Amino acid sequence: MYLIHYICGSEDHSSIVKSVIISSFYWCYVLSQVVGGVSTQAFGTKCVFGWSQMATALCSLLMPLAAEFHYAVVIFLRSIQGFASGLTWPAMYAMVGYWIPTTERSRFMSSFQGFSIGIGLTYPLCGFIITNFGWQLVFYTTGALGIGWCILWYNLAYNTPQEHPRITKEELNYIELNIGEDVRNAYTVKVPWGQIFRSLPVWAIAVTTFGRIFIHYVFIVNGPTFMNHILKFEFGTNGILSGMPFLCSYISSVFFCYIADKLLYHKILGLTTVRKLFTALSQVVPGLLILCIGYIDSIPFLLTTWFIAVIFITASYAGAMANIIDIAPNYGHSGAVLAFCQTIHMSASFLSPLTVGFLVTQEDSIDQWRIVFEVSGIIAMVTYMFYQWFGTAQIQSWNIQQPIRNQLQETEKMFSKENGATQLITKAK
Repeated sequence: MYLIHYICGSEDHSSIVKSVIISSFYWCYVLSQVVGGVSTQAFGTKCVFGWSQMATALCSLLMPLAAEFHYAVVIFLRSIQGFASGLTWPAMYAMVGYWIPTTERSRFMSSFQGFSIGIGLTYPLCGFIITNFGWQLVFYTTGALGIGWCILWYNLAYNTPQEHPRITKEELNYIELNIGEDVRNAYTVKVPWGQIFRSLPVWAIAVTTFGRIFIHYVFIVNGPTFMNHILKFEFGTNGILSGMPFLCSYISSVFFCYIADKLLYHKILGLTTVRKLFTALSQVVPGLLILCIGYIDSIPFLLTTWFIAVIFITASYAGAMANIIDIAPNYGHSGAVLAFCQTIHMSASFLSPLTVGFLVTQEDSIDQWRIVFEVSGIIAMVTYMFYQWFGTAQIQSWNIQQPIRNQLQETEKMFSKENGATQLITKAK
């Protein structure tokens, strides 16, 4: 992370302290996942997502002042940013069940990869701003952009198609005809937290995504440090090379999600098979490639391997990440499931940099970096195996809202009575 050097100032902080500063964002990020699910159910995505982004932007504007005072204040602000950002993913997922038909969800999930564009642009932008204007302007720029985005969000976003004042009748009819019955009859329901906690398909998503997040954050958070100390790239070059894979990641996520939807539309593969296939691509391929990175002497070949690994990680948006909506399409339940899964797998977002800080005590030691890459690759592949065994795309019984479940049970009883009456009449004849 570029800015740690500047935030810490001239003090000679250990790699552990720097790792704590980096990971401080993710402590509260993990803790706020369930809060995000509950808040979204109570207040709606528009409110929760919008205010969380506003809080993040305001903290960014305050970051330079905090750095001048003490790095502990930076940790505090980053923790607030983490808590606010942790509310966003449950809020986003809660909208998908209302807005997106089943056969289009894989493609829509690629829009969540928009953060890759942000990362891809931020890396070279940071390098340019730091070199020419100073590091403080990085935070002022990103904070101002965040506030501007929030203004647009509050004027353009709506929780459901029915609330949108400018949606056409044809669009509304299409959406309502192509989403689940329980979503069409959506209303506030009690989230079955106990059943979610005991659900193996939910745990399968959480565990496998833990492995993906762990390896992904080695690339995102510690990648620039590796390129600076091992490959000896300067800030400008480092920013461009670190950002390029993430710009390509958005394109690759759209491609993977498009292929997944085509496989489903033409009934080439079943939904569960598609989810497991693309989850394997997102973890097994990067897991194998990262094992090789520490042993590649050719820098062009190393960078190519690095780029391919990061790009394949995005296949998860057609895999386990889309699987959440498959098993729990209900508006309130999908956000709750994501909140639970995020609490589990996003712990990797701070465990990953902390692990790197523990293993890499000398940032110019390739041997220590090799250990990091080996640990990351093994974690990614082992966690995928859990998903392979227990993952499924079948809608879970606890996703069905109680009134609808009662209606189905009454229908079954009526059918049984009618069937029994028919048998009696037949015997009488």
